[in-house]
Amino acid sequence: PCLTRLCSCLAEKTGKVLGEFCRCYKEQYGVALFNSVRYEIEGNGGPQAQLLHRKVPLEDHVIYSGNLFQYIEENKKWRNRFCVVPHNYGLVLYENKLAYERDLSPRVLVNSAGYKILTSVDQYLELVNNSLPGVTPKSGQSPILKCPTDFPLILWHPYARHYYFCVMTGKEQEKWRAVFQDCVRHCNNGISEDSKVEAPAFTDAVRMYRQSKEQYGTWDMLCGNETQVRTRPSQAGVGGGGWAEQGPQSLLPSQVLSNLVMEELLPELRTTIGPRLKGKAQERQRTWIQISDAVYRMVYEQTKAQYDAVTAKCEQERPQMESTIRTDMDQIITSKEHLASKIRAFVLPKAEICVRNHVQPYISSILEALMTPTSQGFAEVREVFFKEVTDMNMNIVNEGGLEKLVEYMEKLSHLAFHPVKMQSCYEKMDQLKLEGLQQRFDVSSTSVFKQRAQIHMRQQMDDAVYTFETLLHQELGKLQGKDDLCKSIQRILERVLKKYDYDSSTVRKKFFREALLQITIPFLLKKLAPTCKGELAKFQELIFEDFASFILVENTYEEVVLQSVMKDIMQAVKEAAVQRKHNLYRDSMVMHNSDPNLHLLGEGIPIDWGEEYSGQPEAEPDTDKRRRAKQVVSVIQDDEGVLPYEVGAEALLQPGSPEPRDPDPGAPPSSPDGVEEIQEALAKESLGDGVEAEERLMNVQHAAPASPKPRADVPSEAKVPHDTPASPAPGAETSSPSAGTACHQPSDKETGEEVAPPGGECSPPQPTSTTESGEGVQTEF
Repeated sequence: PCLTRLCSCLAEKTGKVLGEFCRCYKEQYGVALFNSVRYEIEGNGGPQAQLLHRKVPLEDHVIYSGNLFQYIEENKKWRNRFCVVPHNYGLVLYENKLAYERDLSPRVLVNSAGYKILTSVDQYLELVNNSLPGVTPKSGQSPILKCPTDFPLILWHPYARHYYFCVMTGKEQEKWRAVFQDCVRHCNNGISEDSKVEAPAFTDAVRMYRQSKEQYGTWDMLCGNETQVRTRPSQAGVGGGGWAEQGPQSLLPSQVLSNLVMEELLPELRTTIGPRLKGKAQERQRTWIQISDAVYRMVYEQTKAQYDAVTAKCEQERPQMESTIRTDMDQIITSKEHLASKIRAFVLPKAEICVRNHVQPYISSILEALMTPTSQGFAEVREVFFKEVTDMNMNIVNEGGLEKLVEYMEKLSHLAFHPVKMQSCYEKMDQLKLEGLQQRFDVSSTSVFKQRAQIHMRQQMDDAVYTFETLLHQELGKLQGKDDLCKSIQRILERVLKKYDYDSSTVRKKFFREALLQITIPFLLKKLAPTCKGELAKFQELIFEDFASFILVENTYEEVVLQSVMKDIMQAVKEAAVQRKHNLYRDSMVMHNSDPNLHLLGEGIPIDWGEEYSGQPEAEPDTDKRRRAKQVVSVIQDDEGVLPYEVGAEALLQPGSPEPRDPDPGAPPSSPDGVEEIQEALAKESLGDGVEAEERLMNVQHAAPASPKPRADVPSEAKVPHDTPASPAPGAETSSPSAGTACHQPSDKETGEEVAPPGGECSPPQPTSTTESGEGVQTEF
């Protein structure tokens, strides 16, 4: 009965919050629709981008895949998992690699929106202790989490369940951390700018709702990913372009609204349930995390149903509303301008005083704090792009031929989506500190600005790469020999860098203006609220009833406040450009149609370097192509002699050791269960037990022969031979070359792939039956 009453109470409060939000959404939907139609009719006069934009950057690609250990809370054991990060940046965890290759269902699907990546157990314990005040394990008691290695990776969320991983080396931890951070960055940026009505209506409704609760400023939990969770290529294969869809629809709005509801529910829930938790401190903490996750899921389901209903109703009314807007556009604009003039006369004098006293003196300081790390990050993007292309050109000189160009271009085309290579660019934003300005302007965190700048960096890198490969592809038919190819690469690189400098300046100036507005406008609204907000109701009578759906007093008031500070912000950014600070171009410097036919090239069919220039008469089987050639980040290659995951698992399996379920006879062995076993494995490896363990494992994994034949069709990121000394590509090793030596091909150990025996490819065996344990598939929304 107690639980039933609690669920009923939570559902009632959730419904109340959603009712208020849906009212805000319906109001903002009409305004957003009007703005969209007006923008469509009047157009925009922004500067034209010089770089091309790739429409579908990573279709049917896997960002990364590999093995790591996951802590399973149900049985409190560490298990080996094969993790795949598809092109939509979801985390998909399989029982093992063979389960992935057999196309079995994944164990866990994680949408990482709103998560933080922690690489220290102490960091995690601090957050857990703060989540339930007054409950801290006493000295000497076991903590809530004990990691078997020194290299944990923990996904922490303020409301949802937590995920615990660990790896065996610092090198692996760095790579996985970069991959996980890229996932969080992408999923937090889930609001699609292509949605001209629903997205602005939703974000404005969230902002208006929070402001009605006296909550101004940035909000870290306005994050989510509307992309459906897609885990595997469909049966049509890579060539078909299809991906099997798994996961909820409308993920972004429901996720954000769940965060909005939990922000209000959690304090009361903590006060009500916290004192009733029994057991030791770590048990109470673990129980609290489970309760929070359960409530979050319940809130999500209710939120999704209610939000889907209101959006369906708005879509149903849209045709009639759009017809009215197009018919009465001039009258609506005239009415809005009349309302704005009245509000301006009332608000502007107060707003200007507030700007002059509380905002204007700090604009230059905020701008400088933003410009320094952001411009360093964009400069690093330029440097990484320049270095990658230059190294490619030097290697082509040494190795020669179109074949090597194709190999390098396939890697270069995904440079922007390589988390490890882009990490040096992203890290520059870690320097962003607003210091005292953060408290003055009520900025809860700088992570919003950091992630937005990093998304811009990735986009500019991909635009530069796409423009380079489009121009190079156009030139290939005209080139005569290797010398012409290298000269052409250098010439195209210089052209692209000039375009990058112009576009990056435009993007950064826009980012600075938006960030300054995002910092100062909430501050001004909060300052002006006591004297202005209560008087706004009297302006409602100035709006014609027929146009009340498209003109709101509150929105017009905010536009007037924005105008009061916009002039100062524009002037500050303009002065920074005039002074050539951080390589910003002046607004008067505009590049018009420097390459009139370039944007026509960008509309063509996407370039597939492997298929177009490989020269192979027979197409590669879809399964092998999916498994090998479509991964952006190479498999970790560590020469430190650390115990491999699957080898370690086999070495630690003792006869008769209990297993939670019957293993698949064709699958690799599971990982060690406990902390002590994994630590023991590390000790054994140092004594040389790893070789024997590997031999035992190869007897179990009968799919691969003892001496596999190297695959000639798999490009290697590990080693690049040279006839003469040259600068190697970043992250590459150089081998001892001789004249005419072929490029080193990776073995099955280097790539993590099972290699077919000589004489042909073999497809992985298809299971006759599948036994699922009680864990099931956990889907994190």
